[in-house]
Amino acid sequence: MSDPRQTLDQAPMSRLQIIAVAIAIALNALDGFDVLAISFASPGILAEWGINRAQLGVVLSAELIGMGIGSLFLGSLADKIGRRPMMLLCLVIMASGMFAVTTVNSITMLLVWRAFTGIGIGGMLAATNAVAAEFSNNKRRNLCIALMASGYPVGAVIGGEVVKHLLVTHTWRSIFYLGAAATALLIPVVWALVPEPVHWLTTKRPANALEKINRTLARMGHAAISALPDATQVVKLSYSALFARNQLSNTVFMACAYFFSIMTFYFTLKWVPTIVVDFGFTPSSAAGVLVWANIGGAIGGATFGFLAQRYNVKLLTITAMVCSVIALYAFGQTSKDLTVLAVLCAGVGFFTNSAMVALYAIAAQVFPTQMRASGTGFCIGIGRGGAMLSPILAGYLFQSGFELPHVSVLMAGGSLLAALALSQVKFQNPSA
Repeated sequence: MSDPRQTLDQAPMSRLQIIAVAIAIALNALDGFDVLAISFASPGILAEWGINRAQLGVVLSAELIGMGIGSLFLGSLADKIGRRPMMLLCLVIMASGMFAVTTVNSITMLLVWRAFTGIGIGGMLAATNAVAAEFSNNKRRNLCIALMASGYPVGAVIGGEVVKHLLVTHTWRSIFYLGAAATALLIPVVWALVPEPVHWLTTKRPANALEKINRTLARMGHAAISALPDATQVVKLSYSALFARNQLSNTVFMACAYFFSIMTFYFTLKWVPTIVVDFGFTPSSAAGVLVWANIGGAIGGATFGFLAQRYNVKLLTITAMVCSVIALYAFGQTSKDLTVLAVLCAGVGFFTNSAMVALYAIAAQVFPTQMRASGTGFCIGIGRGGAMLSPILAGYLFQSGFELPHVSVLMAGGSLLAALALSQVKFQNPSA
């Protein structure tokens, strides 16, 4: 009896599979803009409410706290109820949260709604990683996951270009109107064009699984199957499976790699606009520098995707993490020149985002199908602890009198620790 998972793993990708991966890229691009919306808005918030750098660090971390919660709990839910309903739920949460931010008039309510938005973003990150892995074939899996993860900086680039023009004539709240509208537009797109992945249906076997599998196989141009493939058991997932003897080491070291790598990643993304404004440039110019950081990130992620088809993924990732340390050190030593800042930020973005993209690709290989979203969600959730800590720690360092060169060196240390953790991770069959 043929197994549809093996058929899809070995056959060329169909139009439906390509569309599903493209939508996953778009959803991650939306996440990229939503997360960085507060960074684009931070100079305006500082000017309007007069908060200090330590308080701003907490504001910049609010949605990251929500992302950690969303990744931990909604990632597990995506393995239980399916990828498609989880993506739709997360889109509703994100659109609602982005719109609600436009109504706030206090720091407290801003923190609440940014954390709420982050819950949706965290769940979406776990679900889209699973979708990219399960709609791709074996040959293109690393590339598809890398392109999906590269959608994050692409969304920030496109959104940043729009924001540059918005901030010339509008307040920081216009950024969140834009994010809410873009998020809402993707709800019918996912509803109409993304079916539940065959891998999930075959593994989890919900009601009418065979009918749903055959309907999707037909849309992909494959023959129907007469019955579900034999299975020794239908896996009932719990988080304890991530800590079973054969999975414990990978779970722990992957979570540590996410935690430390994302500390370095978010220092740049969250603080660049404020640093540039502190150098005497306008908020729109600061948004432009952050755009260049994300252009570098998009190029780095795509470059990793193509290299990962030919070279050792683990070695590439560790190399990117080490280069991130060097690039961020150079950024900390820069003069107050807008062009130099943009170039150095692009370099930092290239290596830090390459490392983050690589971790998504690695997660799809070290966690099997039945726990792929849960494993990825757990690692992202723990990693968001590093993301949450990063802006707060940098804010307190700046508030305590540390200069940019010293803060940059300290925050770059996260990438080095991530490389050490990743060196201990062992791969397994991604289709297991």
